[in-house]
Amino acid sequence: MPFIKNLEHEKIITLAQEVTVQPGQVVSKTITQNKAVSITLFAFSKGEEIGTHDSSGDALVTILEGTGKLIVGDKEFICKDGESLIMPAKIPHSVVAIEDFKMMLTVIF
Repeated sequence: MPFIKNLEHEKIITLAQEVTVQPGQVVSKTITQNKAVSITLFAFSKGEEIGTHDSSGDALVTILEGTGKLIVGDKEFICKDGESLIMPAKIPHSVVAIEDFKMMLTVIF
């Protein structure tokens, strides 16, 4: 069983093309998930969000396409294509789609 799932192996891929924005939805695709790490691709329709929550691990968000607002504790960050932000463990955070956008979330536990 592969450690990385839901992506073709031994082929060049573009991560942003692996998830599709669906109107009125947040779409996710799990790449790997175990006790040490979780990697998930997300596609957000404009205005959609993941509400405030926290995590037991540090989370690295990498924007693949578009623009999103990430709120970490009481700080707001506007992140665009190619930018990344670390959301520390146990700090409440949320994600809001300013426009259609895609991101990769890597959580290290």
